[in-house]
Amino acid sequence: MGWPDALGLLGVVLILLAYFLLQAQRLQGHALVYQLMNASGALLVLVSLLYAFNLSAFLMELAWLAVSIYGIARGRKRIP
Repeated sequence: MGWPDALGLLGVVLILLAYFLLQAQRLQGHALVYQLMNASGALLVLVSLLYAFNLSAFLMELAWLAVSIYGIARGRKRIP
């Protein structure tokens, strides 16, 4: 396994762990940690896809990253 695959797997683990922690009620969906885990995971998967490109997976992770960034920005806007 090369480093792009390792990064991609780490990204998948981060995304799935964030979702599991949300379902287990250990994180809240608007929590910064949840959003950062999703954004980091998506970014790592995107990097791995630059070495083994798949258009549908790339678009999915790009959307996942965009939604995570939106959540981070929205959360920061709420804090006075």
